[in-house]
Amino acid sequence: MFTTRPEIRGTFGVVASTHWLASSAGMAILERGGNAFDAAVAAGFVLQIVEPHLNGPGGDLPLIMHSAKENRTRVICGQGPAPQNATIPAIRDLGLDLIPGSGLLAAVTPGAFDAWMLMLRDHGTMGLAQILEYAIGYARNGYPVVPKITDTVETVRDLFLNEWKTSAAIYLKDGKAPVPGGMFSNPKLADTYERIVREAEAGGGSREAQIDRARDIWYRGWIAETIDRFCRDAYMDATGRRHKGLLTGDDLSGWSATYEAPLSYDYGRYTVMKPGAWSQGPVLLQQLSLLKSMGLADMDPTGPDFVHAVTETSKLSYADREAYYGDPNFVDVPMETLLSDAYAESRRALVGKEASDAFVAGTIEGYSNNIAFTLEPHAADISGAGLGVGEPTVGKMGEAKGDTVHIDIIDRDGNMVSATPSGGWLQSSPIIPELGFCLGNRAQMFWLEEGSPSTLAPGKRPRTTLSPCFALRDGEAYMPFGTPGGDQQDQWSLLLFLHHAEHGMNLQEAIDCPAFHNEHFPSSFWPRGRIDKRLVVEGRFPEETVKELRRRGHDVEVGEDWSEGRLTAAAKDGEMLRAAANPRGMQGYAVGR
Repeated sequence: MFTTRPEIRGTFGVVASTHWLASSAGMAILERGGNAFDAAVAAGFVLQIVEPHLNGPGGDLPLIMHSAKENRTRVICGQGPAPQNATIPAIRDLGLDLIPGSGLLAAVTPGAFDAWMLMLRDHGTMGLAQILEYAIGYARNGYPVVPKITDTVETVRDLFLNEWKTSAAIYLKDGKAPVPGGMFSNPKLADTYERIVREAEAGGGSREAQIDRARDIWYRGWIAETIDRFCRDAYMDATGRRHKGLLTGDDLSGWSATYEAPLSYDYGRYTVMKPGAWSQGPVLLQQLSLLKSMGLADMDPTGPDFVHAVTETSKLSYADREAYYGDPNFVDVPMETLLSDAYAESRRALVGKEASDAFVAGTIEGYSNNIAFTLEPHAADISGAGLGVGEPTVGKMGEAKGDTVHIDIIDRDGNMVSATPSGGWLQSSPIIPELGFCLGNRAQMFWLEEGSPSTLAPGKRPRTTLSPCFALRDGEAYMPFGTPGGDQQDQWSLLLFLHHAEHGMNLQEAIDCPAFHNEHFPSSFWPRGRIDKRLVVEGRFPEETVKELRRRGHDVEVGEDWSEGRLTAAAKDGEMLRAAANPRGMQGYAVGR
């Protein structure tokens, strides 16, 4: 198969991410003697700087890490919960039936910083100053602007100039947006990180003690105090009205990132691992359970049979997401049943020869599967809001369908990381002027209707779309992989895995293969829209495939030739390390030696 670039191979280490500067920073850490955990943290902080429209310091982070020394794979949850003041009556009393997609009402505890620091402290080898050197350098001295940064800023130009003036001060200097290809810096954010490093080191002690001091600064010190003060003022949001934030310093001080066991599903030689039901990750595992006996290896990956099978099983899995997924600390999720062979068999029987217009969750005794309310229109003003995917769809009031960044790393010892940082986009809420970054808007994923596993509650994690992936092969740690893309993450990641595991493609071939997604289910993002039977395929699909899919009843939209997904992946095959990155968007790169 033709590929846009070679699959990277080596034995020392490989790094793949959604931006070449982050990949380079991660590789530089490996060359300086750091391990995969050090490299992932350095790359993650660089991504905050060079892709500010896709993630930021005030965002979230789920990651899957494998320690070769412990021979153990774990999830680190850096998905911050809803504030203690975030109750359904508090939102309803504002005349809202959805949490807006931008502004301070949607802010949850920013979890990315603590998740990175937890992994660095427990599994890294380098100090804070070494790790943050690259991010601080780009924030202070500048980085080349990718066109999507400019596009995003131009979309919210009026909002920034008229309402979010602290954001305009950084991203519309002298009224001008960053120029594609030009250099852009954020000195205030550089100041913030330099101060954290300086104060963390000033107390002396071990590397671990200094990292813990940085965590205290963020969640119990002047960072938390500054966030608390900022949230007391009202700012314009996606509703067209001004609202104060609900997040307080107490919310930050009472939370920390945690380790969890991943969920897993055995698929032939592979064991695929995902975060728990506080993410959408299990939908990929459910799809594998539905697809594993459908003969995918014999199907053309660009043919109608393959696309139809994947699309129809996706509809079933995403219906179960709506009915059953939520923070397991608050709701009982029947995951053992959802991943059982018997349940898969009953659901697989619903896959017919024609595109289904149904959106119905499976029946599990003792659990409600009512998702009708998720399909009802809401009173939100959705003018300017789009239903596109890939890069964030940003409306004039800052609301975004959401996208993010991704990193996959393997070092020569076999340590591995798959991380999907997101949130805190430059367009999600106003910049906090003393800090140089804004808060996230992940709370928009909660429902305000009682009875849903994703119903808003204080201290509850929103059911995030963020979904890193990991696979064992023959019982050995094998492949970290993933993609940005909001609700589409587990659709595109599934395609990569199937193309590799079923069709024998190498990592770059699997990423380059024409891709698709469906929008039959409710979006996780404000204003929670869906399009019945909508199937979006890249323009590289054969005309015969598109024609046959339409004949089967799919509402096929043909997109641009290279428009679906921003996948990256890495794999360890004996001593050989491999990596690949998505050519779409001309930003992602894999490096290694």
